Amino acid sequence: MSSSYGQNLRLTLFGQSHSEAIGVTIEGIPAGERIDPARLQVFLDRRAPGRAAYATARREPDVPEFLCGLINGVSCGTPITAIIRNTNVRPADYAALVNKPRPGHADYTAHIKYGGAEDASGGGHFSGRLTAPLCIAGGICLQLLEREGISVISRIASLGGIADEGELRASTADKSFPTVSEAAGEQMKAAIAAAKAEGDSLGGVVECAVLGLPAGLGDPIFDGMENRIASVVFGIPAVKGLEFGAGFALSAMRGSEANDPFRVDNGRVVTETDHCGGILGGITNGMPLVFRAAFKPTPSIAREQRTVDLSTMENTTLRIEGRHDPCIVPRAVPVVEAAAAIAVYDALLQRRKELRT
Repeated sequence: MSSSYGQNLRLTLFGQSHSEAIGVTIEGIPAGERIDPARLQVFLDRRAPGRAAYATARREPDVPEFLCGLINGVSCGTPITAIIRNTNVRPADYAALVNKPRPGHADYTAHIKYGGAEDASGGGHFSGRLTAPLCIAGGICLQLLEREGISVISRIASLGGIADEGELRASTADKSFPTVSEAAGEQMKAAIAAAKAEGDSLGGVVECAVLGLPAGLGDPIFDGMENRIASVVFGIPAVKGLEFGAGFALSAMRGSEANDPFRVDNGRVVTETDHCGGILGGITNGMPLVFRAAFKPTPSIAREQRTVDLSTMENTTLRIEGRHDPCIVPRAVPVVEAAAAIAVYDALLQRRKELRT
C-alpha cells in the first residue's frame, strides 16, 4: 500500500485534508516505551498551521487523540493508532476547481488515476496536511532515538536563493525561525513577505543531520540508509530533490578531494571529513548522517494561472482562493526531522534483530 512505510517499524497514514480526521497507525514499537505527550505536542506545534505570518491562515490545534496502543502513556506492544481531527476546513474554496486542475498540484494525475472519484477538496490525500500524522510517528521515534543517544537536528539551508550562514551543529527547534544565522533568517522572512505580496511563493532547501548513530545501520543495494530515508522524505509533498553529504558537489571533485580519510580517535574509527554524509555502501559509518531535501515553491498562488477545463476539454484560467503558505519550507523543517527519525528507528530495529541472531 502506497501510504505505508517500514519493515520493522510499520506505519500507515490515512485521511484527507478536509476529512473528519487524519491519522496514523504505527506497528513495531516495543512494549514498555513511555511517550511524553507534552514533548510530542511541542514537536507537532512546530509544523502546525496558522502559527506565523509566513504560514497559512488555516489554524488547527493538531492535538493527537490516541485510540489504542498506549496505556497511561506507555506502549503495550500492539499497534498504536492516533488521529488529529480537522476542525477548520473550508471545502467551498475548492468547489470551482473540481474540473480545473491546479498547476503544480496532483489534481490532474489524481483525476486520471482514480477516474474522478478522488477527493479534490484541499488536495485530499495528496495534501501537506498528511504530514501532521507523519509527525506523530516521527515525534515518537525522536523520543525513542534520544534514549539511544541519537539526535536529529535540522535547519533551512536556503530559501528563495538566500543561503543560511554557518554550520548546522545544534538544534534550531527553539528558534522562532529555523536558521543558524539570525540575519539570514530575517532576509528569508522578508523574501517570503515580498513573494506573498506579489501573489507568489518560494521554495527552499532543508538540511538535516542525525548525530550519535552507530556504525552498521542499513544494507547494501535496495535497503541502504539513503534508500530508507529517501522513501520517507519523498513522501513529503513538494520534495523534488535529495542529496547526501556533499551530494551533487561530489561530481565536480577529484577522488582525492571526495574521499573521507579514516583515522583512530580515542579508540574509535572516524573520518576526517564527511563528504559521504555518514553512509558508505548504504551502511552508516558512525559519522553524522547528513542530507538535504529540496522543496519546490508552494503551487497554490494568488496569481492567475493557465489550466484546462476537464469537463469541456477547453483551455481556461483559474485563480486559487483559500488559505495557503507562501512558503512551506519553515513548517517542513520538523517534517524532515520526523522522516529521518522514522527511517533511522526502523533501521535500528533491524540491526537489533541481526545482532540477536
